[in-house]
Amino acid sequence: MRVGVYVDGFNLYHGTRVLCGRSVPGWRWLDPRALAQVLLDRPGAGWHGTIERIVYCTARVNGADNVDGQRDQDTYLRALRDHASIDVLALGQYVTRVATAPLAVAGRRGRPRLVTADWPLQVRNGDGADVPSATFMASVARREEKGSDVNVAAHLLIDVLTGAVDAVIVISNDSDLAFPVAYARTLVPVGTVNPTPGPTAGKLRSDGAPGVGGQWWYRLTAADVSAAQLPARIGRLHRPVGW
Repeated sequence: MRVGVYVDGFNLYHGTRVLCGRSVPGWRWLDPRALAQVLLDRPGAGWHGTIERIVYCTARVNGADNVDGQRDQDTYLRALRDHASIDVLALGQYVTRVATAPLAVAGRRGRPRLVTADWPLQVRNGDGADVPSATFMASVARREEKGSDVNVAAHLLIDVLTGAVDAVIVISNDSDLAFPVAYARTLVPVGTVNPTPGPTAGKLRSDGAPGVGGQWWYRLTAADVSAAQLPARIGRLHRPVGW
């Protein structure tokens, strides 16, 4: 069985940052091929095959905003290439824009709760009466990663439809991938890996979904990540400090 692995690098990075601890070293220097093997070998996977193809989808950090981050990411992407940890690097892009939205704080389950006028910051109308239901609009700079989910979907479907792989592992918890994952399940076994500590997106689970069988889903653990790290030195490249 030839297994293709499709990684949403943005989703994986931010998920493992929560799983392992943002300031904790030992998780950023991740080897996607080694991680795929850990997932394939784990009890309950039920597949016997070889890793045929690793497609890693991400976007380059903007050096104008984050010089150190761009340098470290460049080192990491070069290490993945030099260590043959990936077969395809599919790049999206970061889009920077100004967004205007109501001011909010995190409420139950992290859902936004709008901030309304209250002491010591109150709002009055033209007649001098308090307006306790008034909300505040904030203008903020936003940097959004674009293209990784599309690249995951495109490479996944192309490889399945051309017969390049016999089974698929998708490392992402992005529900936007629901359609390509569901379609792939009708043709080959699919395993989905949630790299975040939150619940697996319902649309990526295979409960009662039609398919060829052999479907599974799994939530990544910190132990999985620590077991799949690159060597500290690869040629002239060194693991960045703190990684």
